[in-house]
Amino acid sequence: MNEISQVANPFVEQLKKIPDQAPQELDKNAFLKLMVTQLNNQDPLSPQENGEFIAQLAQFSSVEGIENLNSTVEVMSNSLQSSQALQASALVGRSVQVNTDSSYLSADENITGNIKLESSSSSLVVNITNASGERVEQVDLGSQARGDIRFSWDGIDKEGKRHEPGLYKFEAEASVAGVAEQIEMSLSANVNSVTINPDRSVVLNLAHLGAVPLLEVEEII
Repeated sequence: MNEISQVANPFVEQLKKIPDQAPQELDKNAFLKLMVTQLNNQDPLSPQENGEFIAQLAQFSSVEGIENLNSTVEVMSNSLQSSQALQASALVGRSVQVNTDSSYLSADENITGNIKLESSSSSLVVNITNASGERVEQVDLGSQARGDIRFSWDGIDKEGKRHEPGLYKFEAEASVAGVAEQIEMSLSANVNSVTINPDRSVVLNLAHLGAVPLLEVEEII
């Protein structure tokens, strides 16, 4: 029996040559090589049962199937990323809404926004301050029910004059059950260009706001 044990040792030695590699990390070629080695060096007095051999074939098929699936998913991922890049390029020159508290007032365009109100409010206002921190306008939206509250600021002051172009900060304040709360909002911004990173992720370069991932865009205006 010692001689038979020695015959089976090459399979064990073959396993030892694999450097700390988990079974699920073996590719189909390595798996097939190990299986053939096992068959060649099996105990002739106790050959492998048919059931065991079929189980190994099933494992081999599973490994090959996973590899093919991974390849398919990778192709689909690359195709999706290319499609996103193409779609993003069409946004250049358009406006999008992103989660931010600042936006740039141009000489001839309004700034639009969306306030995410999670509870009904008896009073909702939007305070607008300039780059110096001075409040220049307050948009009174009155009483509002829970939901998305849209608003627009044309940049015109009470005297009918347009404010200077520049970056303005917006702060939404709601009165909920008698308590003043700061509410999250999204604001419009113009898309100047699109950047495709080495990992194929897409980033929009917004006017005066900088880079924002495409996935963070909440609305295309």
